[in-house]
Amino acid sequence: MQLIPQISISALALTLVSGAALASGNHPGGHGHDSDAIGKPGIAAKALRTVQINMSDAMRFTPSSVDVKQGETVRFVVKNSGQVKHEMVLGTEKELKEHYEVMKKFPEMEHADPNMVTVAPGKAGEIVWQFTKAGKIDFACLQPGHYDAGMKGAVNVAGKVGAPKADSHADHKH
Repeated sequence: MQLIPQISISALALTLVSGAALASGNHPGGHGHDSDAIGKPGIAAKALRTVQINMSDAMRFTPSSVDVKQGETVRFVVKNSGQVKHEMVLGTEKELKEHYEVMKKFPEMEHADPNMVTVAPGKAGEIVWQFTKAGKIDFACLQPGHYDAGMKGAVNVAGKVGAPKADSHADHKH
């Protein structure tokens, strides 16, 4: 009978470690964030533009759509004008949905990845990001309940003239 509690504790510990790994972007199998799809952490000195983003308790980002150019490094200054904690996380829609499911199970989990910032009420934070591919990059607040309430937005990355898009091979005729 003594083994049952130990097995349960071990299973719980494994679940918590797996959940923490998912939330930090280190998905099982070592895949991490698909940062190629969304760009890469930017160098603050190379950010030629600052975009102000406001997060509110109406579960909205203002603005909820941002236009950038491929290759551009942007400094997002993210202000929380609400009374509860909010965050801005850049990712693919699939990554954001997976991460959100983990956050619902472990709501107090803290993380510090370069593609996200968690901001206390009345405070501000920053993300500096370089957008390396043309297309749409999603962002969302993954605090439990916020994503479901519609707290999401998009960065529209305009491709360079003559540069191939990430999925340009799909246009070829056989």
